[in-house]
Amino acid sequence: RQIDGDEIYIVDEFLNPVSRGEIGELCIGGAGVGRGYVNSPELTAKKFVPDPFTDNPGARLYRTGDRARWLPDGQIEYIGRADNLIKIQGYRIEPNEIIGLLYRHPAILASAVIARQDGSENPRLVAYLVLDRAQVCPTVTELRELLRSRLPAYMMPAIFVVIPDLPMNSNGKLDREALPAPVAANVLPDENYLAPRTVLEEKISALVANLLGVAQVGVNDNLFLIGGHSLFGTQLIAQIRDNFGVELPLRSVFESPTSALLAQEIEGLMETKIGAMSEDEIQRALQQAASVGGQE
Repeated sequence: RQIDGDEIYIVDEFLNPVSRGEIGELCIGGAGVGRGYVNSPELTAKKFVPDPFTDNPGARLYRTGDRARWLPDGQIEYIGRADNLIKIQGYRIEPNEIIGLLYRHPAILASAVIARQDGSENPRLVAYLVLDRAQVCPTVTELRELLRSRLPAYMMPAIFVVIPDLPMNSNGKLDREALPAPVAANVLPDENYLAPRTVLEEKISALVANLLGVAQVGVNDNLFLIGGHSLFGTQLIAQIRDNFGVELPLRSVFESPTSALLAQEIEGLMETKIGAMSEDEIQRALQQAASVGGQE
C-alpha cells in the first residue's frame, strides 16, 4: 500500500491513470519524492517528471519503471519491471506471468523467460529452467499443459532450456545477455516428437523450423504451441506457395496446425491442380520441382 505523504498512481505510457485492475507503470508523487539522481541530469529528466496530478509548482512524479495494478482491496500488486516487458508481433507479454505459473511445478527452482531471435526471422519465447534434481524432471507436455490452463497461445514458450543456474550481474539481477542459446544439449526434449514420415511432411516441417528458428518440428507438433503466431501463418502460406505452387487458405494453418495435417491439405490441392493441367504443364511442373527440391 502507499504510505503517508506519498501519492501512488498507476498509469499508461502517456501518464494517464489506468482502470482498476489494469496493469500500468507505478509512479510516486507527493512529499516523499526526491529531487533526482546525483550527477545524472539525463536520468533525472527521464525518471523525475513534472507531476500532472497536482497544482504545486515544481512538483515531480517519480516513474519507478515497475509494472503494477490496483487490487480490489486497495493493495498494489507488483507485476514486474517495465524494461522486462516483451513485445512479439504486437502482443505485450509479461514474463513474470509465465514464470509464476512455471514455479507451480515442484521440480522448477528458478526460471527466466526472454525473447530470442538467434538468426531466425521472428523472435520466439524461450523459457530457462533451473531444476531440482531430487524431483522428477518435467516433460514438455506437462509444462505446456500447465501454462495452457491460464495463458493464451501467444504466451507459450517455443522451447524450454535447462541450465544449472540463472546468470546474475554484479547487482544481483538476472543477466539476460548471459543466458545461453538453445542447443541440442540444453533443450528439454519433447517426448511426443514424431519425425516426418513422407517427403512432403519433411519439407513442411523444415519450412516451419526455419521460420520459428527451432532445430526440429515433429509432424504432430501444434505450430501455435511452439512459437507460431498470426504473422507466422501468413509467412508459412507464402513459403508453401513458393515451394509447392499451391494457394493454401490462411484459415487452413489455424484449422490444421500440424505438419501432418498441412501435408494432407497441400496434397489435396496439388492433386486438384494436376487434374486440371495439360500434359505439357505437368511435365514443366515436374522439371521445375526437380530443379528446386530434387527428384522426389
